[in-house]
Parts: sequence; structure tokens; C-alpha cells
Amino acid sequence: MFTSDTLKDETILITGGGSGLGLAMARKCASLGSNIAICGRTEEKLQKGAEKIKEMGSGGTVRYYVADVRDYDRVKEMMRQIIADFGKMTGLVNNAAGNFLSASEDLSPGGFKAVVDIVLHGSFNCTHVFGNYLIGEERAGNILNMVTTYAESTGSAFVLPSACGKAGVLAMTRSLAYEWATYGIRLNAIAPGPFPTEGAWERLMPDESAEKKFLSKIPAGRYGDKEELANLAVFLMSDMASYITGECVVIDGGERLAAGQFNFIDKLAPREKLKEFFKSMHKREG
Repeated sequence: MFTSDTLKDETILITGGGSGLGLAMARKCASLGSNIAICGRTEEKLQKGAEKIKEMGSGGTVRYYVADVRDYDRVKEMMRQIIADFGKMTGLVNNAAGNFLSASEDLSPGGFKAVVDIVLHGSFNCTHVFGNYLIGEERAGNILNMVTTYAESTGSAFVLPSACGKAGVLAMTRSLAYEWATYGIRLNAIAPGPFPTEGAWERLMPDESAEKKFLSKIPAGRYGDKEELANLAVFLMSDMASYITGECVVIDGGERLAAGQFNFIDKLAPREKLKEFFKSMHKREG
């Protein structure tokens, strides 16, 4: 449903855009006509990411900016530079994040703070600066926040800082979607399930057996492809979604549904044997 000019005249900043899901979204947006700015803390990674975006082909300009989203003043300086370089800024994707596995009783205050500062404070810093720019210039704009499937209702053991930070980002998304709608600013969120990326997998998958168990929880029977998430991001950032705001779209192959009380039965035996068992039960009941 996309065309080469779906995002024409857009200038979108993607934080953490030098690799992983951020880079996948940046490449897709660029291929559909958008100017792209990516930022992160490591210049080498950003350089390589910008080159990959350009290699794919772009309808606009691609630039990178070295910045730590935890630093409010640096975020302000960066966005001023983006606006000077491109003439305007129309969209923001808060993708920068941090996460690691830990028993919560063993978490250090510093470890907790490091993740929450990137995820929650970083997203606020970028959103606050960008929102004030749009309001001051009387421009409409879009903000897309990357959260998680466990941010809304369940939380998650062993990733407490991420769960707290992402839940805060989701609350911010919905709060500002209402408050800033009067200015023509839309805010939405995407909650991805498992999408293998090199950085995340190294920190979150202890070994091969853990990965197999993880995969067994997903009804679709596979992990997500980065292109699928990028397509969703483009839709939400485009005019095709102009009446959608305050929404959190889950893309996880049904993983979050595993909480159903009797879903575990599906793992007890092959489906055909289960169906035979169910039929025998029905016969006994008359």
C-alpha cells in the first residue's frame, strides 16, 4: 500500500537509529521519500547505519547526529541542528532503549537508573523538545514511541527497569495524545514482541535452550521480521493513520496471548493427539 512518495516532505528523527529495529525503520522511511536523521552515542555505528540507509536508496537526505538522549540540553542542541540542516522536523521515533536480565533483588540503583534514564527520561526529553518546537511553529507532527508487550498489563520478571520505563513511556504517549491533539500532534506506540537483533539477543538470550523456549511461547511459531515492524511504523507515521492517536499497536505473533489459563495444553502433545483426546472426553460426557 506504500508508494515511493508515501513520506515525501517528511523529516523524521529516529533515536537509536544506527542499528537494529531503529535502522530498519530508518531505511524503510527513507525508501518512501522521507528525510532521515538518526542519533545515538556511537559515531562509528551511526556512520555505518547512515551508509546502509543510503545504499538502499532514499528519496531524501540522510544525516546522523551523535547525542545521548539522556542529556536534555544536548537533545535541544541536536534538534536545533536538525531543523537548521533540513529546514524543518515533522516526525520523531523514540526508539533508543537499554535492557538486561537480572534478578530484581540483585539490581543496583545505578543499573535501574541507567535503563530508566534512556527509556523514559530519554523519550521524554526528545518528545518535550520536539513538541515545543511544533507548538511554537504551529506545525502538526507525529511521535511514535517504541514500548513492549509487557508494558501495559503484565510487567515482566527479570527486566524490571525496562518494564517500569516502558510503562512510563506508554502512559506519556496516551497522556500527551489527548493533551496535544489540539495542536495537531499525534502520538502512538508500537509494542513489539520478539524481533531478533544482535544487541538485544546478546543481552536477553542466555543460551540456545532459552531461545527455543522463548520461541515455543509464540503461537505464530516464528520470530518477527524487522521489515514487518518497519511497515507498521511507516503506516502510523503516515497520513494513512491521520485519525489514529493514543494507540498502542502490538506486533508479536500472538505471544502476549499465552497468558490464557488453558493455553499450556497446546504444549502437552501434538495437535492431532489433543483433538483425539478432546473427542474422547466429549463422548464420555454423552
